[in-house]
Amino acid sequence: MKRIVVVLLAGMLLVPSLCRALEVAESALARKVEQRQPVDVMTEVPADIGRLYCFTRLVGAETETRVVHVWSWEGREMARVELPVRSNNWRTWSSKRILPEWSGEWTISILDAQGNLLEKLSFQVR
Repeated sequence: MKRIVVVLLAGMLLVPSLCRALEVAESALARKVEQRQPVDVMTEVPADIGRLYCFTRLVGAETETRVVHVWSWEGREMARVELPVRSNNWRTWSSKRILPEWSGEWTISILDAQGNLLEKLSFQVR
């Protein structure tokens, strides 16, 4: 009987840690990233921006893992950037050169290591 109780208690202690998942705590499109913070955050992007950054702060990683930023323009994948996540509160970013002729609808899908969608950012380049 004691053994069953101990096993049940141990299982109850493990369940919360198994349920915790990697989450996006903060994300932003920015003109640049300085000191691990997004600078000049925007939702509408001028066509002459040159380079755009996708900043992401992730929480909940139990072990080292990775995320992927998938940059898409008008439904077409333009870049796929793998980024390491090395702690349970991690800031990271990717960047993409944006040409003036690439005006229109853009999305950035933030995926976990298994390919699950964590968050999707949408923006217009005009």
